[in-house]
Amino acid sequence: MGLRKAKNIRHGGKTVAEILEAHARFFQGKDGGARADLTGADVSRADLSGVNLSGAILRNANLAGTDLRRSKLPGADLSGANLRQADLRNADLTEAILPGADLTEAQASGIEFFRCDLSNANFERAQLRNVNLRGANVNGAKFTGADLGVAILRETDLSGADLSGVDLSTTLMPKGWAAHSKQKSA
Repeated sequence: MGLRKAKNIRHGGKTVAEILEAHARFFQGKDGGARADLTGADVSRADLSGVNLSGAILRNANLAGTDLRRSKLPGADLSGANLRQADLRNADLTEAILPGADLTEAQASGIEFFRCDLSNANFERAQLRNVNLRGANVNGAKFTGADLGVAILRETDLSGADLSGVDLSTTLMPKGWAAHSKQKSA
């Protein structure tokens, strides 16, 4: 089954393509622009690769199986969004807001999660190779079975994050992590 096109998906009386065009005008400061608000939208299995959604509102949106490769999502609000099995490879999510988002089995390698709110997000079995999680809030986040190979977790407070079953041998951990984890098990 192929991906759906933005022009064929409707939300709030408009097509997603129209919403994205208005968002592009908004982002460029042009007349007729409006911030994209896709709160609660069903954009599952959609082709949104390379789209600029910087600062967009995607709270509780269904983005399951959506292609978001190379998309720009800095500052986007994805609180509670369903991103199960979404393809986010090489997307920019710098300072994005994702508390409670479900990224189970997402393809998320090469992502900038710098200073993101990932509290209570679910990354179970997600592909997170070469991601940057510096300064991210991961309190309550579940990484069970995720691939965090060559990920950057420096300057990340990992207390409250579930890293069970994760191979951290090639991951850049915060200073003092080894000593901290030994103290926990003692």
